[in-house]
Amino acid sequence: MPESRPNHLTWRLLLLAGLVSIALVALVFRLATIQIVDHQQYADEAAATHAGVADLPAPRGAILDSSGFPLATSEDTWDVYIDRFLWRDAAKASAAASSLGVALGRDAQALLKLGTEGNNGDVVVQRQLPYEAGVQLRSQGLWGVRLLPSSKRVYPEGGLASSIVGFVGIEGTGLWGVESDFDGVLHGKPGLIGSERDALGRPISFGGRTERDPVAGGDVTLTIDRFIQSIAEQRLKEAVSKYNARGGSIVVMDPNTGAILAMASVPSVAQSGINLDDPKLLDEVRNRAITDLYEPGSVIKTLTTATAIDLGRVTPESTYVDTGEVRIGDATIKNWDFSANGPTTVRQYLQKSLNTGSVWLSGLIGAKDFYRYLSAFGLGEPTHIGLSGEADGLIRQPSDDAWYPVDLATNSYGQGFAATPIQVLTAVNVFANGGRLMRPYIVSQVANNSDVRHFDPVEVRRPVSAATAQTMARLMYDVVEGVDYHGARVPGYDVAGKTGTTLVSIPTGYDLNSTIASFAGFIPYQQPRVSILVKIDQPSGGLNLGGQVAAPVFATVAADIMKYLRVPATRPAELQVTAR
Repeated sequence: MPESRPNHLTWRLLLLAGLVSIALVALVFRLATIQIVDHQQYADEAAATHAGVADLPAPRGAILDSSGFPLATSEDTWDVYIDRFLWRDAAKASAAASSLGVALGRDAQALLKLGTEGNNGDVVVQRQLPYEAGVQLRSQGLWGVRLLPSSKRVYPEGGLASSIVGFVGIEGTGLWGVESDFDGVLHGKPGLIGSERDALGRPISFGGRTERDPVAGGDVTLTIDRFIQSIAEQRLKEAVSKYNARGGSIVVMDPNTGAILAMASVPSVAQSGINLDDPKLLDEVRNRAITDLYEPGSVIKTLTTATAIDLGRVTPESTYVDTGEVRIGDATIKNWDFSANGPTTVRQYLQKSLNTGSVWLSGLIGAKDFYRYLSAFGLGEPTHIGLSGEADGLIRQPSDDAWYPVDLATNSYGQGFAATPIQVLTAVNVFANGGRLMRPYIVSQVANNSDVRHFDPVEVRRPVSAATAQTMARLMYDVVEGVDYHGARVPGYDVAGKTGTTLVSIPTGYDLNSTIASFAGFIPYQQPRVSILVKIDQPSGGLNLGGQVAAPVFATVAADIMKYLRVPATRPAELQVTAR
């Protein structure tokens, strides 16, 4: 039998062939990735190596008030650079540094040192050089000095609405407020300018040149009226100073649409005085009307009363006997002034702001319906105003382990739960607009080069019937106009509203010497043009109740707004009597 032919494809050869095949497949895959999948990336990197490329920042869009007046806009400026490679020519660099120093008001020797030390390439000398100064400098054609277009953010109204508008950092990115929340709209798309360079970084005289124009950012129009915003900010600062308070908020809305006309906070800071390294900066720039939770106090009695009326449990003339206190389990609840008023109607309990009346109504309502209505009024959830940082609110429900029957009683007069000022005023608006819960909004329009987007009023739901809303509006009118010396009265106009005073909560309970004074109402009562919430944090110096502190501020703000809007008087003007 002949000898069999040897198999030359031993396992070693098979292994080698396999490895070579795998390597070839990997190489083909890598080439395909480079030339097809990542082609643009590597083309850009090659261009960056072969070309001198500089970004051209896009003009940032403006933030406008409701009339189209800019609250934030951008001015054209220049960024000044030194080409260190070209400044290797000592004589030309020295002459250029001398002229550049004169133009910028800088030391020529310091500029020469900056432009001749370190690696080759461009070094920034000054950012945001005023436009006209840059044009003059550019016309000199200084050796190795380049100017590229840039822009500077300016705020024509100074610090007006600073917590709303926000601020732009050195890199041109919004840091808070609308500048941050709508940065993608405002920022635009940067352009570029590039020229071919040799291996040493020197421009090639007849090389190619590429340019891509930047695309300007879009404009954001707010519902804010800068005159009403100015009124709110000025009156709030005056009140915080007068009552030696820790801070405060004022919110002004159109109750029929939910549009925010003004939103003021103290403390605050103007954009021109911002120090980004200040550890207190966050406290100064936050929009307290949407971020800060507080116990609303007796303003919530309007919601409790509306719930009882809407369920048919009472009418404005229904009565209970006020003995001055109510016992709930082991807790005793008394009226704020420790009074006992005997037979009292619903109307009278609201006028006197009796805690016992709210507890009586909450018992008629029951826990299930009370919290259902509270949720329908929008408490315990964000309003979705469209700004970041909005708090949800804190309300214990009967299903929670930490809830007790006394919570129903205290919640009925606005203590034991927390809400934001914007949530409270949005709920009160229901009584001004016929029973509709309108979503508050602060941006009315976003416009760019190709599209305009409008934001229209949104009705969330109807917490109570139109009849109940009308009844509550009348009761709130009686609270102000039916009480002698009420501080919220505005000469010539009918006002509807309710005060609120609550103790400040601390880890061990409540600080008996510290309050939050508030007032929420609308004007004119018959056909409301604006609703206003005034909240003054921890006033001191002897006056600390809502009727003493917040109601007079409401009256002043409301009077200023009526004059500005030229709203006709609803009754003959009368002498204003200050609150006792």
